[in-house]
Amino acid sequence: MTINIRKVTVLGTGVLGSQIAYQTAFSGFDVTAYDITESALAAARDRFTGLATIYRDEAPGAHDGKAEKTAAAITLTTHLGAAVRDADLVIEAVPEILTIKQHTYELLSAIAPERTIFATNSSTLLPSAIAGFTGRPEKFLALHFANEIWKRNIAEVMGTTDTDPAVFRAVVDFAATIGMVPVEIHKEKAGYILNSLLGPFLMGAIELVGDGYADAATVDATWKIVTDMPAGPCQMLDIVGLNTPYNILANGTDHQRNLAKWLKDNYIDQGKHGVATGEGFYRYPASAE
Repeated sequence: MTINIRKVTVLGTGVLGSQIAYQTAFSGFDVTAYDITESALAAARDRFTGLATIYRDEAPGAHDGKAEKTAAAITLTTHLGAAVRDADLVIEAVPEILTIKQHTYELLSAIAPERTIFATNSSTLLPSAIAGFTGRPEKFLALHFANEIWKRNIAEVMGTTDTDPAVFRAVVDFAATIGMVPVEIHKEKAGYILNSLLGPFLMGAIELVGDGYADAATVDATWKIVTDMPAGPCQMLDIVGLNTPYNILANGTDHQRNLAKWLKDNYIDQGKHGVATGEGFYRYPASAE
């Protein structure tokens, strides 16, 4: 079976969804970015503009206007049917809530072309929990990216027992083509490799701060002094965005749900979502979008 991926749709234009769309377009693919409201798309346009500046300064080959042309070339829409009607690959980056992802794929299964491959960027959920809602489990798998995709350029590829090996291979090849280092996961593992290592570390930081053992600055300073790393876990959480750990904790144990409530009450409900909003555990300059 020959699989040709040229037209890519990204569902969800948050921090990482915007990065995936931009990197894919920067690599020469025809990209459409979808979100549910015009305000979300306006925020995405701002993110693409910001990424153009970052790429111009940091990414090889982004000179001579390519970075700006990439931002302008991405099609944005709130119409799901229009977004996927000619897609070879749909990369889903909607909120990390199982029911939202399942409903999204129920809608996709009815409107996307039969050839279209579906890939979830879920950071913690198993693709097998979603596959039954796709209408094409053989063309469905996980494709997980790390934040700041232009320099932390891994792409974890993980299928289910139903995923066609040819589809798996095509997505691995696609990841390499857009400048990623493909990481092939041999069987399903919640958290893949990256988040299986990183997740407990970040959640441990939330527990230390949320349960009152220490403040964020102390937790981060301890980590940075001992490891000589440039950033601590609370700084990293601000970069990821606090909605992601909230959604993960809200579906966990009683203690984790209590931590989710603490995050929501003290940060998310106060508009403190992390770097993207200018404040999370720390405050950031207005230009830090």
